Parts: sequence; C-alpha cells; structure tokens
Amino acid sequence: MKSTVEQLSPTRVRISVEVPFEELKADFDRAYKALAQQVRVPGFRPGKVPARIIDARVGRGAVLEQVINETLPGRYSEAVSSSDVKAIGQPEIEVTKIEDGDHFAFTAEVDVRPDIALPDFDSIEVEVEKSEVTDADVEEQLEELRKRFGTLTPVERGIENGDFVTLDLSATVNGEEVDDATASGLSHEVGSGQLIEGLDEAILGLSAGEQTEFTTKLLAGDHAGEEALVSVTVGTVKTRELPEVDDDFASLASEFDTVEELREDLRQKAEQSKKSQLGNDIRDKVIEALLDAVDIPVPENVVQSQVDEQLHNAVHALDHDEETLNRLLEAQGKTREEFDSDSREAAEKVIRTQLLLDAIADSTEVSVGQQELFERIFFEAQRYGMEPQQFIQELQKQPNGIASIFADARRTKSLVEVIRKATVKDADGNVIDTSDIFGSEDAEEVAESAEGAVEDTASDDDAEATAEEAEAAEK
Repeated sequence: MKSTVEQLSPTRVRISVEVPFEELKADFDRAYKALAQQVRVPGFRPGKVPARIIDARVGRGAVLEQVINETLPGRYSEAVSSSDVKAIGQPEIEVTKIEDGDHFAFTAEVDVRPDIALPDFDSIEVEVEKSEVTDADVEEQLEELRKRFGTLTPVERGIENGDFVTLDLSATVNGEEVDDATASGLSHEVGSGQLIEGLDEAILGLSAGEQTEFTTKLLAGDHAGEEALVSVTVGTVKTRELPEVDDDFASLASEFDTVEELREDLRQKAEQSKKSQLGNDIRDKVIEALLDAVDIPVPENVVQSQVDEQLHNAVHALDHDEETLNRLLEAQGKTREEFDSDSREAAEKVIRTQLLLDAIADSTEVSVGQQELFERIFFEAQRYGMEPQQFIQELQKQPNGIASIFADARRTKSLVEVIRKATVKDADGNVIDTSDIFGSEDAEEVAESAEGAVEDTASDDDAEATAEEAEAAEK
C-alpha cells in the first residue's frame, strides 16, 4: 500500500492511498466465502459455489464494492498511522479509482491537529486573588449550618424577605390558562428568586389567604417568552427561627462538643474550599495566558460539530422545538444570532484549549499511568453516581468513550506541568507556591515509583486494560 499526504491548510490534509489487489487476497477470499453461503446454485452445495459462478450471479462489481467498503476503514487507519498524521474528527473518504485485478485508490480529507509553537513555560506569569480565610468566612458557614437546623414557625403578619410560604399559582396567556404554569401548595423561600420573575416583589406584605396578580414572561413550556398574567394565593407564612450558637448546638449539628471545636473545623473546611477555588483560578488564568501567547488555528469542521452538538442539547431539552428556544432567548433579552455567535465562540475556545494541551502533552512527553486513569474514571463515575465498573462498561459502548477520558486526564496532567513552571502571584505581588495545590515533580516521581510497586488488584487489572485501550485509541 502506498500513501501520500497533501497539506490543504494548517488544520486539514488530503491523504491519497493506493492499495494493490495482491494485498486484498484474504479480503476477497472472505467475501466469496460469505457469498457462497448465501447464493443457491443447482449442482453446488451451500458454501461450495466457485468464485466465477458468484461473479456471474451477483456481479463482479458487487463483490468489489463489498471488499473495498470493508477494507477502507482499516486502510485509512493504516495510512494515518504510517504518515504520522494527527487526525481529529471524521474523514471524508472518496474512492477515486478501481482497476480490477490491479489496484484501487481512494482519498481521505480529514482535519488534523495544527503545529503549535509553544512559548517558554517559565515565562508564563499570572496574577490571582489572594486566598485567605477570614472570621467572616467561618461565621458565614456557621450561619448556613444554623439555617439547616432552624425551625419554621407560623406568623400572622405580612410576608417579609426570608419567610417561607406555600403558594397556589396559575397563569393565563391571552386569557387562556397555561396548564404547565399551574401549581398548588408550592413551597418557596421569599427573596430566593428561584421561581417566577416578579413573584417575590408581588407577594411582599401579603398575609396568609390573600391573593394578588402580576405579569411576567414565561421561561419554559409551550408559551416560553410570552407575557403571562399570574395569579398567586398565599397559603401559609412561616419564619425560620435559628438555634443559639452554643455547645448544645455544636453537639446537635456536628460530632464536636464545643463551639470552639466546631468553628475550627469550619475554618479548616473553608481553607480547603479556598484552596480548591484558588486551584481553579490558577488553572483558568494559566490557560488564558497560554492561549494569548500562541496562535492556534482551529479546524472548522470540528468547531461546527461542537456547535451543532450544543444546539442539539439545547433543543433536546425543549422537546426539539427551536421556536421555543427562540422565544426563551427573547425572554432573556438575547437574539438567536447572539446565541449562535456565543456557541461558536465557546466551541472555538474549547477546541483551542484541547489542541494546546495536547501539544504540550506531546512536547513534555506526558504519560498517563493505569492508576491515574483509574482515578480519573473513579472521579467521573462519582460525578454521575455510578460504580466504576458500570461507568467503564458505559464508556466502552461509546465511540472513543475511554479514549476521551484518557485524553482529558493527559491534558489535565500537561496543564499541571506548565503551572509548576509558571510564576503565580497574588494581587500584592507575592509569589504563590503552587506545589501546595498541585504537588511537586519530586512527589510525582515518588508516586509513580510507588504505583509500579503496588500489587495488582482486580480494579488495577481493569484499569490496565482500559489504559492500553485508551492509548491505542489515542494513537
């Protein structure tokens, strides 16, 4: 098999492939054997019909078509691998020549990862907000804990912000009742803004049993984006009484005996939360700095595929009704053109980021071990509320499912490599030690050595097989 690669653009190539028929003997034998089982010819037993008779009965052209169609995917993959093309997305394949008995030829146009000139990672410098836990942070958590253990008490007065009410709601559009905007005995915290826009303002001051009306735009359903007249009747009004902050409360709300111990635990949790937020902030800022420092052309077909997927997900949530989407956007003060533009901008940024991190992973020779891949799978399984084995089985049902998890883990690891070399400062110009958040290279080397020394378990075996599968798919 011979193949050549023509660069059409920084992000697209055309691969021309020529396959001699002598390499297809096994494919033809397999095709004729399968057809021999299907064709019934007097004088020949099933499976024993000669190739020349099959050609006469079904036509040589049909046999050629079957053989070529079956062999194309493998030959395309072989051409990509042998030419070291970093293909992304689905190829557009066209058979250009068939010379029976000699060879056939085809071309495949496919998007590829562009060459990216990476900056010196040591030159990357970013600034993030200071991460300090204050007494106010601790008191805020303590207040949230008090709310969880608060009690609701009925009150005979007008509704105030923070009250808890039960409501009966109904809505009409142009005098016609809207079925999916009707509710009875609906619980609501006044001031939370979690229900219909304008509701909280309309019911302030009302007492139990009183009724009012107001107009608003519906955000969902068949009348999304349309003006509706909403009628609301107040059922009950309750206020939340919070427990006193004392040792009894500490014992009730936690495993601690004193408020001082509870506050210290809340402080530690706040520090961990701040540390996590700081880590996310550093990641985002470093990615932005990298994207600003390099020119990354994006493959148009891949971008369009991402945009189409976003639109499909948005419309799917609205029962595949694009008109409902348009009305919903209008209610949010947004045009369809703005939605499409934002979707494309978001898609381009996602793809540029992926291409960038893949290039960094290649340049730094980042590898993902079986334990690291399994940890990533375990993390994703937790997000979806699934057992790791079940999650792996679901991934295996999807095209490139495991490979995508592998690629994400590799990209995350490559970003950490850059963060370790970059300079991160707070708003006062103080350098932040990122090893406290992302670990150090020395610690990682120790961890990798330990991973190799750990005895295999059933889960590790699965992870090893999964890692090998992902690496193969990545290549």
